[in-house]
Amino acid sequence: MTAAENVCYTLINVPMDSEPPSEISLKNDLEKGDVKLKTEALKKVIIMILNGEKLPGLLMTIIRFVLPLQDHTIKKLLLVFWEIVPKTTPDGRLLQEMILVCDAYRKDLQHPNEFIRGSTLRFLCKLKEAELLEPLMPAIRACLEHRHSYVRRNAVLAIYTIYRNFEHLIPDAPELIHDFLVNEKDASCKRNAFMMLIHADQDRALDYLSTCIDQVQTFGDILQLVIVELIYKVCHANPSERARFIRCIYNLLQSSSPAVKYEAAGTLVTLSSAPTAIKAAAQCYIDLIIKESDNNVKLIVLDRLIELKEHPSHERVLQDLVMDILRVLSTPDLEVRKKTLQLALDLVSSRNVEELVIVLKKEVIKTNNVTEHEDTDKYRQLLVRTLHSCSVRFPDMAANVIPVLMEFLSDNNEAAAADVLEFVREAIQRFDNLRPLIVEKMLEVFHAIKSVKIYRGALWILGEYCSTKEDIQSVMTEVRRSLGEIPIVESEIKKEAGELKPEEEVSVGPAQKLVTEMGTYATQSALSSSRPAKKEEDRPPLRGFLLDGDFFVAASLATTLTKIALRYVSLVQEKKKQNSFNAEAMLLMATILHLGKSSLPKKPITDDDVDRISLCLKVLSECSPLMNDIFNKECRQSLSHMLSAKLEEEKLSQKKESEKRNVTIQPDDPISFMQLTAKNEMSSKEDQFQLSLLAAMGNTQRKEAADPLASKLNKVTQLTGFSDPVYAEAYVHVNQYDIVLDVLVVNQTSDTLQNCTLELATLGDLKLVEKPSPLTLAPHDFANIKANVKVASTENGIIFGNVVYDVSGAASDRNCVVLSDIHIDIMDYIQPASCTDAEFRQMWAEFEWENKVSFVNTNIIDLNEYLQHILKSTNMKCLTPEKALSGYCGFMAANLYARSIFGEDALANVSIEKPIHLGPEAPVTGHIRIRAKSQGMALSLGDKINLSQKKTSL
Repeated sequence: MTAAENVCYTLINVPMDSEPPSEISLKNDLEKGDVKLKTEALKKVIIMILNGEKLPGLLMTIIRFVLPLQDHTIKKLLLVFWEIVPKTTPDGRLLQEMILVCDAYRKDLQHPNEFIRGSTLRFLCKLKEAELLEPLMPAIRACLEHRHSYVRRNAVLAIYTIYRNFEHLIPDAPELIHDFLVNEKDASCKRNAFMMLIHADQDRALDYLSTCIDQVQTFGDILQLVIVELIYKVCHANPSERARFIRCIYNLLQSSSPAVKYEAAGTLVTLSSAPTAIKAAAQCYIDLIIKESDNNVKLIVLDRLIELKEHPSHERVLQDLVMDILRVLSTPDLEVRKKTLQLALDLVSSRNVEELVIVLKKEVIKTNNVTEHEDTDKYRQLLVRTLHSCSVRFPDMAANVIPVLMEFLSDNNEAAAADVLEFVREAIQRFDNLRPLIVEKMLEVFHAIKSVKIYRGALWILGEYCSTKEDIQSVMTEVRRSLGEIPIVESEIKKEAGELKPEEEVSVGPAQKLVTEMGTYATQSALSSSRPAKKEEDRPPLRGFLLDGDFFVAASLATTLTKIALRYVSLVQEKKKQNSFNAEAMLLMATILHLGKSSLPKKPITDDDVDRISLCLKVLSECSPLMNDIFNKECRQSLSHMLSAKLEEEKLSQKKESEKRNVTIQPDDPISFMQLTAKNEMSSKEDQFQLSLLAAMGNTQRKEAADPLASKLNKVTQLTGFSDPVYAEAYVHVNQYDIVLDVLVVNQTSDTLQNCTLELATLGDLKLVEKPSPLTLAPHDFANIKANVKVASTENGIIFGNVVYDVSGAASDRNCVVLSDIHIDIMDYIQPASCTDAEFRQMWAEFEWENKVSFVNTNIIDLNEYLQHILKSTNMKCLTPEKALSGYCGFMAANLYARSIFGEDALANVSIEKPIHLGPEAPVTGHIRIRAKSQGMALSLGDKINLSQKKTSL
């Protein structure tokens, strides 16, 4: 039986703390009570039967006193009652009383009220007794001609289930339903009838579809969806039928229903790989993303587009649609925009890069004009990174992009400005022809930079790449302008003392009207001499940074001044000009040192910064060729090495991606000819509808690893001992947000165990969804009990409990067997992920929970091997590039990152060393620091590392 055909029962939840009523009191209520009392009594009977009570004495009472009632609530409850009540004797024969019930339902099927008829027909879908159904068949057939659509559509469903389970009761069902379908006008009835024909007699369904294939667009969306399913199944089983139906699928892409368009596009892609089909499906997906307001729908459909891109032959078709894909950027949701930009970047080629860059530039400018929203800054960062990648891959575009982006160096958002700066640094190193343009734009925006970090980067770029005399002079002018009046200490002291006349001004305060004691008015005014309060904004930027105590920027400035001074000396021949420029640079450094040692800044200068500035002063005073080489050549070389290593890393990851995607066909692979393929081989491909249904039910079959140790048996936990009266073991199946416990319970005694109940409780962020129902276990019998546990966050959880039961005929109290604890592993929720260094550092600073594994306690003696072991154990990804980890120097530091399926981030820093003094066989030592936003995540990861540090030898 397929997943769609599994029986569905009515489930009723009930609080278990109430006292169960006695059979006698229920009998009284059902016999003598009014309608309200009978309703309540019937509800209690249903709940008791669901909990395992038999109550055989009440069956005749309900038939005599409740069945004849015409109340709709009672009739609805009776349907549930007849569904769950035992209808056969222990030897399997139908109970005599059921003939009376059957007669009552024959009357209900002829009832004038359409609700009673329809609900009775729905109930008959759940009946599994052919003897009960046989007398009702004429009445069920008659319902197909009822005036109301509710009755007719339920009659179709009843006929379908009866035909599927007991074909002999209605052998002509497909013919009957086909005739009904031809004459039917209601959309829901047609849909049910057509669905029955698909599963019962596909040829008749195809005959009907052939007669109305041109009117498919005029049908209701529910019928269109079933038609898509039929076409998919037919073409899947018999590919020669594709040409007959593919036009119909094309027409359904224009349907007014988004669900039909989505299914039709998905079906079209599986049926045809022709460029026109792929283009039509992709266009349909893009329209859905733009028109649908729900972000979840947008993300799902975007994933389908990304799947399309993974196919090498489809990628070229999608490249022509890049501009349409970029229309999705109008969505305000950041996740949707992120996926869209990534998809566009993957599809960009030399043919469409120019248009892409124009759109992205417009988007960047738009983010500057909108009112600040929390996601605007992040979106701007995404756009900058996308433009960066485009410029690296297509250098011709860099000249168009750089002027627009450099405006954002003065942005208040430091992260976006840092991304721009990183891009500018790479561009100025890679593209020699753009250097004059970048230097010119940098000098223009230099004075407007607000962030000290960006200021340092800009200083470095200017110091490294200003190569003409004019540019060097411009840099010096900008630095002087940014520092303000020098010497800084003297000017600041004067300002404090109020000796600087220009800032003093005489102002007349506004006249105030006052009322005297006698009620007359008095006017008062005052002549005041005021000095405006010293505001941070009034200061030039660099001066502001220094007075705030940020002297790292001063060390960066000293390096920049040294570089440009050394370059100026090599460019200008006149000794006087050389000395003058050097002296000016040295004066600026000296005044900064003086300021650092004074009490004016909020924080004094650090010794490191003093050393750096003093070194620069010494270099300028001596001007040795060696220092000239170090400052003006080797700095640039180290940047060049870093960029080339980064590029190599990117190329390597791209190569790995493309290797994953490329479908490699070996020379000796067999060629499959469609005409020579057997029908059963054709249908062996996976059915997408069946797969999607299984995925929705959480029953997707994961591909098990070839390693026998990775089998399902690994997830079986023994809960009780072999000598216990009840043996129990559980298979723990982890879905995304819930855990299914499949518990096998075995009665090892020679007694019948009644009310055998699995009682569970949880620790951590786990929640038991429903209480498992009690069972009766025969001697040496076994049963499977399923329990669902919801998971809310990533932390180690524990499920514990016991099995309680009554021994049949024994007078003692309930027996209890305590179960072992089931530990839920955090690794089921953690997936490796990537982030940039800047994002890692930002998260490291923000996350408040830290867990430190102080002493690495392991038997592994190789640093790299230990790191790989930790990565495998914790499911984390190493962000430190391989080149940085290669080689051997006795110690290693690496950053690790992972994200949970709930969107929680986990960071780790591994600092390990090899104690050489203890010999070559000494194990690795060191520590690991873990940071996370939630305490549970940090503690759980720490526990996991502690447990798995030692390598077990297999």
